Amino acid sequence: MVELDNIKYELTTYETPLKEVRESLDLENKERRIEELSMDMESPGFWDDADKANLKMKELKNLKDTVDEMNKLSAQYEDLFTLIEMGNEENDEAMVNEIKEEYESFKEEFDALRIGTLLSDEYDGKNAILTLNAGAGGTESCDWCQMLYRMYTRWAERKGFSIDVLDFHDGDEAGIKSVEFQINGTNAYGFLKSEKGVHRLVRISPFNAQGKRQTSFVSLDVMPDIEDDLDVEIDDKDLRIDTYRSSGAGGQHINKTSSAVRITHIPTGVVVQCQNERSQFQNKDKAMQMLKTKLYMLKKEANVEKLSDIRGEIKDIAWGNQIRSYFLQPYKLVKDLRTDVENANADAVLDGAIDPFIIGYLKWSASNKVKSEN
Repeated sequence: MVELDNIKYELTTYETPLKEVRESLDLENKERRIEELSMDMESPGFWDDADKANLKMKELKNLKDTVDEMNKLSAQYEDLFTLIEMGNEENDEAMVNEIKEEYESFKEEFDALRIGTLLSDEYDGKNAILTLNAGAGGTESCDWCQMLYRMYTRWAERKGFSIDVLDFHDGDEAGIKSVEFQINGTNAYGFLKSEKGVHRLVRISPFNAQGKRQTSFVSLDVMPDIEDDLDVEIDDKDLRIDTYRSSGAGGQHINKTSSAVRITHIPTGVVVQCQNERSQFQNKDKAMQMLKTKLYMLKKEANVEKLSDIRGEIKDIAWGNQIRSYFLQPYKLVKDLRTDVENANADAVLDGAIDPFIIGYLKWSASNKVKSEN
């Protein structure tokens, strides 16, 4: 049957990619690690440190899920060839639709697993902390900041991830001046690290009575939520710690006490803020954890040995520094300037459909890494 022969031909093109994914997953080491963690769980003192035990349980689950998914795909691949042979032998039209559905399912699951192999950096599996800051454009940029905040929360909701708002500042007239929030879910940072940079919006301004086209900018910083004790020394004299009254949505306690904390690391100019927790002490702890992470990531990116050598790359939130442009007038288009991935359905993108841009970045980044190694 012609349809089944076509599916069989397409299926054969997956032989090499399947082998490459299996090799990149390094299943032998993963299975060895599963055995180690399983033995740890059986030791009498495993639950003495609940936090450490929970981290190991999470690691074990992720490892098992990956190994099981790869084995399932390999079996599904072989089963499809068997089904195709049966369909051709029996000349059964009813089997064609069944095989088509099975093949589409295989392709979808394989593509998802292959994308997962691109998330191989040390902290890709962590939760992500995002900071949006409105830039050039005044009220228009604050409105754009709110639109981006909605885009990322909608994306997170689609993934089944949870969101914690850490810091929030309303715009003077409308929108959001700045917001810091944490997205919790497996590989959240691995996916969202692609979004770091300046985002540019072009549209007819709803705040301009003359209906002129307006360009607005918002910067997004993304870092992993690293709970481990990082090897970063911070001198107290290098810190300026300010407290202020929390703003934005929240209960009476959040809005009426000066529990929010802002910490500035003077040598680098790095600023972190937190107002999510109920007490000033808890907010300070979270802010210090975020500061250590930011300094550690800066140190890692700069590939320097001493903390005193860290210098964060400061870019204006304006022309020439954007990673992605969003056009709503005179036509609709969203285009990533690094990868050339684009989507004419701008409304869907702003409603959280950003996976094509994330995947495009991961492939582009992996390709650049291979080129630099060769």
